[in-house]
Amino acid sequence: MSLRRTPLFDWHTNHHGRIVEFGGWEMPVQYTSIVDEHHTVRKAVGLFDISHMGRLSFSGADASRLLAHLLTCRVDNLVDGQIRYGLVCNDAGGILDDVLVNRIDATSFGLVVNASNREKIVDWIGKRTSDIAAANQPLDLRFDDHTLSTAMIAVQGPLALKLVNQVTGESFDSMKYYTGRSIKLHGVDAFVSRAGYTGEDGFELIVPNASATGLWETFMKTGHDIGVKPCGLGCRDTLRLEAAMPLYGHELSESVDPVTAGLGSSVKLDKPEFIGREALVKISEQTNRNVRVGLRLGSRRIAREHSEIFVGADRVGEVTSGTFSPTLEQAIAMAYVTAEHSKVGSSVEIDIRGKREAAEVVALPFYKRAKHGT
Repeated sequence: MSLRRTPLFDWHTNHHGRIVEFGGWEMPVQYTSIVDEHHTVRKAVGLFDISHMGRLSFSGADASRLLAHLLTCRVDNLVDGQIRYGLVCNDAGGILDDVLVNRIDATSFGLVVNASNREKIVDWIGKRTSDIAAANQPLDLRFDDHTLSTAMIAVQGPLALKLVNQVTGESFDSMKYYTGRSIKLHGVDAFVSRAGYTGEDGFELIVPNASATGLWETFMKTGHDIGVKPCGLGCRDTLRLEAAMPLYGHELSESVDPVTAGLGSSVKLDKPEFIGREALVKISEQTNRNVRVGLRLGSRRIAREHSEIFVGADRVGEVTSGTFSPTLEQAIAMAYVTAEHSKVGSSVEIDIRGKREAAEVVALPFYKRAKHGT
């Protein structure tokens, strides 16, 4: 299958973005260097093309009912404009994807899913909708996939608010985190949310494909004096790891349940029904589950995914993500370890290409930005 390209692909290649395959798309991994772009987001503002992410919509009287059935989080108590993190699980409690659901109004909702899982989730929704219909429970529902007709741009960093206000001509000062609203942007319909995947303040904008390049270039021109830079997937990964945000295919998969992943706050077992609930109730009662932890290494060597973790001769876990933190200037990793070795301060060793490196279990997240009332 040929790889897809976002509406901004030509801009990336014309501005020396190094292109790699990611989730079935050709995406920029970096422009200058991962470290340079990482520091830009932490200190000023970075611009990300995240058009590869799936954008789905649900409308109709039964939209809320279907999403409540599909997601681990509550949907019934969302208010207009509110966004919530949730998970789509299979019957065994394994994670099919982690998603953001937003309520537009009582009968309209949006769902953002991971690029690599979009087709899987679309098929899953279709199957479950058919199952409900086959049970003689007809749904008043319209489901649409807008991924290929729209673009999505993330503006991330401490100066993101200033830049978004300038470009849109509106004030988003009072917008709370994990909320969004529809606006007219340069004469076209757009959706702006205050959210992100970097650990910094930021916004994500969805616009029609035809508006993507013009909007991107406006951000670059308007933000020149405050240091805006285009950023790739490389620093997006180091930023999210510092913020301890799980990544599908690393911390999350169909073989991992959300309770073990430390995402229990997004699993509402008091809901009367959702896919995977029975399995997750049983899992939540277990006391010997593995635990997702943070690790700080004693050297600068990077512990890559699947590196084994030991205490003496006993294998006690496995690394899921690792990097050298540009902000903290030390090697860090996330991993799953046995419960008895998950306490903060515990000492372990990581096998990195045949040589063991000392590491300490530390609290997550590794990095947390200062709050400014939003």
